[in-house]
Amino acid sequence: MVKPMIVRFCTSLFVILGSLILVFCILYLLPGDPVLNMLDPSMATPEMIADLRHQLGLDQPFYAQFATYFSKIIQGDFGNSIVNSEPVLPKIVKHFPATLLLTVASSIIAVIVGVLLGVLSAIHRNRWIDIVARMVGLFGISMPTFWTGILLILIFSIQLGWFPAMGSDGWKTIVLPALTLGIVGAGFIVRMVRNSMLEVINEPFIVTLRSKGLSEKAIMYQHALRNALIPAITMIGMLIGEMLAGAVVIETVFSRQGIGRIIADAIMAKDLPVVQGVVFFSAIIYVIVNLLVDISYSFIDPRVRRSH
Repeated sequence: MVKPMIVRFCTSLFVILGSLILVFCILYLLPGDPVLNMLDPSMATPEMIADLRHQLGLDQPFYAQFATYFSKIIQGDFGNSIVNSEPVLPKIVKHFPATLLLTVASSIIAVIVGVLLGVLSAIHRNRWIDIVARMVGLFGISMPTFWTGILLILIFSIQLGWFPAMGSDGWKTIVLPALTLGIVGAGFIVRMVRNSMLEVINEPFIVTLRSKGLSEKAIMYQHALRNALIPAITMIGMLIGEMLAGAVVIETVFSRQGIGRIIADAIMAKDLPVVQGVVFFSAIIYVIVNLLVDISYSFIDPRVRRSH
């Protein structure tokens, strides 16, 4: 059990390193000169541009820039914003709790709604609750998050006046953003849990349990659901990463503070150190979440633990 976890941990380190290289290469190859964004083109002389480019190390070759960037990342230095010279890492750490709160609230909604509807849909196949569950799944998967967010604002904020349309102060401000992301996640989980449950309830061991006289409720919720949760947990781990990415759109739509809003503003201002820092930080969170999901397999399904 320990050896596979060590191997998985080392693999995660390679994934983080790969994401670091990929992010640096993409931003290095993007068109545009950050030096020209920092200086007033009408006032800057060629000497000023060359001097600032030398100070930032942008006149060095690619490998030298990457080596400098990598050495700073190892030391926890994500660089400074080229817009206001503010250190990137403290800025991310300051705003990450708001994004984390949104992601956790969205995940809770997605898991509760998705698993509940998925199980009920499989148990009551082709009945009205199955139709409702499949409609929820189809809606969550098909609708873009920004469209769902705007729809919820029109209904619950403008028409009914129950929740504020924007802001980050108070618990009411997180309801609509969390619901928007939660609906998307629930759509995927409903379909995954339903399909997994339909496969499991046709397995021979379910027939054996019924022949032993166990109640249908115990068979479904204690045995069938447990076996059907493995693919659903994999999906949940991936969805948490997707929700971190979706926070860029949702925090912009609802004018919330968070790292999604930071990266959206940084992209508009071509603030490359901030973009690099937020993307790399999100990649680390994504890898950690998936590592925890892999570890959770052995606690949910004893067959996985015995296989190691």
